[in-house]
Amino acid sequence: MKKVVQLRPKDSAKAHENEGGAPDGKREKAPRAVVVLGATGSIGRSTADVIKGADGAFTVAAVAGGRDAQALARIARELGAPFAALADPAGYQDLKIALAGSGVEAAAGPQAVVEAALREADIVVGAISGAAGVAPTYAALKAGRTVALANKECLVCAGPAFMKQAQASGTRLLPVDSEHNAVFQAMGEADLDAVEMITLTASGGPFRGWSAERIAAATPEQALAHPNWSMGPKITIDCASLMNKGLEVIEAHYIFGVEPERLDVLVHPQSVVHGLVAFADGSVSAGLAAPDMKVPIAHCLAFPARLRTQARRLDLAAVGQLSFERPDFARFPALRVALDALRAGRGLPTVLNAANEIAVEAFLNRRIAFNEIASLVEAACDAALGDGVAREPETVAEALDIDRAVRERVRSSLPGEAAAS
Repeated sequence: MKKVVQLRPKDSAKAHENEGGAPDGKREKAPRAVVVLGATGSIGRSTADVIKGADGAFTVAAVAGGRDAQALARIARELGAPFAALADPAGYQDLKIALAGSGVEAAAGPQAVVEAALREADIVVGAISGAAGVAPTYAALKAGRTVALANKECLVCAGPAFMKQAQASGTRLLPVDSEHNAVFQAMGEADLDAVEMITLTASGGPFRGWSAERIAAATPEQALAHPNWSMGPKITIDCASLMNKGLEVIEAHYIFGVEPERLDVLVHPQSVVHGLVAFADGSVSAGLAAPDMKVPIAHCLAFPARLRTQARRLDLAAVGQLSFERPDFARFPALRVALDALRAGRGLPTVLNAANEIAVEAFLNRRIAFNEIASLVEAACDAALGDGVAREPETVAEALDIDRAVRERVRSSLPGEAAAS
């Protein structure tokens, strides 16, 4: 296995000794400057809530969103951001009108989002969903910014390039995903050699107790009804299929520098224990919190200090019991496909990510059945291995080239696509 960069809590803490981030909500002299990429999504909105409740511990240098000009303008005004960028060029006029009189500079297009990522800041929150977040998040990393990473597709699509750049820039990727953040905290300052197993938990999604036949016939509305988390549509569908957990295992492989054999998944319907670290001496540390994304967001924004937030508090007596079970690969084959891609390597995680995004989009548009998501992704991986499309990308540009090729192939294989074209 190639050597990968490890995210070491003790190294990161030392590097942050003189940075902002007030402990226990106390304001320090120099607020920490933040850029929020994906400001209009669920993570972006939670980030805004944390910043607004942090008693001046942060300033916002820029915000970026996808297509919703009105929502982006509202967040820019609320956070006092001097620059707002919309990824969709067609939304420029709407954004400019929505920001009229505010003094906020408006811009639109993919390059404008990269410009937002490069604004002078201490930390960039990478929360743009899907492969669209790869280029701007990488730009921030290359510029030496600390990145609070909420977009797992960055590492799934281009993990080696991201970790190589983090090492070259001397900067850090702080994990915002609740599972990786829990592991990050549970590891403490332990040496990686002392870690026997890292376990990520999955709620099981809305179909945990369903039969395979019922899952196969699930509608988008049923798949979007997650029992514990409020998220965007793409990640919610991934949670329903357990593909999200497979993507998170791939992310953990890169961000913690752990080989696949030391990564595990447990289904935990209460979503209280987010990650566990088993050590060589037989002890296990776990990261627990109420299912509220403000908890890991606050941890990353202020790291290594602690913010006093209004995030939901965990009441174990009210929860009553915690249960765990092994994932069922027969009913949730997407997780198996993702784990197989990680073990196979050769750029298959890049292929997997691209194919999954197109398959999820097709399901939400009612072009394929729910159980066809995993089969489409697996077929794309097999095809990419067969014709050489699958290869380990050494750069972000190579990863995005593979991504585009796979997307075109999967789109062309969708029902009715040949007739439409």
